[in-house]
Amino acid sequence: MIRREFITLLGGAAAWPLAARAQQAGKVYRIGVFTQGAPLMSKTWSIFIDGLNELGWTEGKNIAFEPRYAENDLARLPELAAELVRLNVDVILAFGTLAPLAAKRASATIPIVLANAGDPLRSGLVVSLAQPGGNVTGMSLMAPDLGGKRLELLKELLPRLSRVAVIWNAANPYSALVFEETRGAAKTLAIELQSLEVRGPDDLGVVLDSAGRKRADALVTVEDPLTFNHRKQIADSCAKNRLPAIYGLREYADAGGLMAYGASQDDLLRRAVGYVNKILKGVKPADLPVQQPTKFELIINLKTAKALGLEIPPTLLARADEVIE
Repeated sequence: MIRREFITLLGGAAAWPLAARAQQAGKVYRIGVFTQGAPLMSKTWSIFIDGLNELGWTEGKNIAFEPRYAENDLARLPELAAELVRLNVDVILAFGTLAPLAAKRASATIPIVLANAGDPLRSGLVVSLAQPGGNVTGMSLMAPDLGGKRLELLKELLPRLSRVAVIWNAANPYSALVFEETRGAAKTLAIELQSLEVRGPDDLGVVLDSAGRKRADALVTVEDPLTFNHRKQIADSCAKNRLPAIYGLREYADAGGLMAYGASQDDLLRRAVGYVNKILKGVKPADLPVQQPTKFELIINLKTAKALGLEIPPTLLARADEVIE
């Protein structure tokens, strides 16, 4: 190696960003895991852990977890967020919209990575998607025209569709945004929309019975931690009332729902893990743009369709990313 190249190498090493050298040898970094809903599914944990392992992080060696779950008791969110702040965790991986909002109110300095927030911009989590500012960044679940696309899929399945009920969490800003978007699309498609608002687990039984009494042709369930944690109850009620339904995430179809269309949770979580890794190595959340979904899934549960006496059009089956039989 000639002297000039050697000096260049030394200069480059000295000029490495501080962020790339910020990880402290021997330190165990603590990651808060925070959601308004129930404990994470084993599959979700596996994706999270495997992603961290691939990036050189091992639980018990250089990272530790501090999980906090509100179990859909929204009154507990401030208390749980405050616990994570008192523990002085190095980063908070927050699921949904309400949990990161609570974490942001509790701390303006601890980095918060959104695993799958609804609309980070309009919900006030960030000031800009490209330049989030502050201590919050991560993955957004929101994409334009999701509500309209779901109605179009129902219309393709049920050409005479005229009345659709929508279950949405009125306590969640993201759910409200999706409902408004769906209502706008319904006007364009000449579909009457029936609003079924829920705010807690106790409301679900009431609105599901109401959907059957109101004789809706189909049901849309807006994805959020509340409906997600009770997806089996919703799917079972739809089966009982012979009500075709479409949901926002594939896990609803796995639980017996007829169809699901929305962003891939697995893909968003893998990308969020990458942000956790960067932040633990010293990158500031303000320097990481909020990313929107790039991978969407259409899942059709053929077993449920047969139980409802529905024949899925071949054109719809051909577009499905997965058919559950």
